[in-house]
Amino acid sequence: MMSLLRSSALTGCLVVAALPAAAQSFDCVITPAVTVNVSAPVGGLLSEVNVRRGDLVEKGQVIARLDTDIEETTVALMQERAASQSELDVQRARLALAESRMKRVTTLVERKITTAEELEEAEASVDVATGELAMAEMRNRIATLELRRATEIVKQRTITSPINGVVQSRALFEGEYTDQDAEIVTIAQLDPLHVEAFLPVEMFTKLSLDMPVQITPRAPLEGTFEGRIQVIDRIFDAASGTFGVQVVLPNADLGLPAGHRCEVTFPNTAQN
Repeated sequence: MMSLLRSSALTGCLVVAALPAAAQSFDCVITPAVTVNVSAPVGGLLSEVNVRRGDLVEKGQVIARLDTDIEETTVALMQERAASQSELDVQRARLALAESRMKRVTTLVERKITTAEELEEAEASVDVATGELAMAEMRNRIATLELRRATEIVKQRTITSPINGVVQSRALFEGEYTDQDAEIVTIAQLDPLHVEAFLPVEMFTKLSLDMPVQITPRAPLEGTFEGRIQVIDRIFDAASGTFGVQVVLPNADLGLPAGHRCEVTFPNTAQN
């Protein structure tokens, strides 16, 4: 009888030894990958806000516009100045006339029909005309740069989304004044999602970057999803004996919401 019990116990031990080590699970929270508070780069009156809470937006999509009546008038003025060639044409004509006169005076001086003083005056006229043409060309370049600046100012008054995401909140509406410190909308990126967890320090040596893990959202959501470790904190919290881990969770169909609790499972870490 004792022999039979020993045999059964030995068989039981062998079975237990053959079982794989249990996976370890910890509480976690699903969060947006990025949350952006969108504001205007310059102050002004909002002429339109094109999105509402819950709207999906794409990177570069126009969210809002500031009133641009004055700025667009400035652009039109700068366009006229930059496009005008009349001053350049006048200065070129003056230079051509001065050069022609200098050639004639040079010929007369060579023939000893006129004095050297006349030639010096003609040469001075050419120098002055050359300088005035250079100044006119500089003013034309400045007008072009001013046009570019005025155009950029108008562009700054169109506010676009910096990311793909969903509008989490909208703080301002048409007709309200905004500045650089005022939030117009908040946009959250939901693809991918980030999963944040705090683990006991004993887990630190068992994890590695890009390691696959399983994420199970709490009810009423169903299913288990695979993510990969993106960040492993290298500074422990001495008071709690934990460290942070961030997991990237693909969410291309936006089927998973952010701001929900979950459970993260690290397969086969118990045996390490």
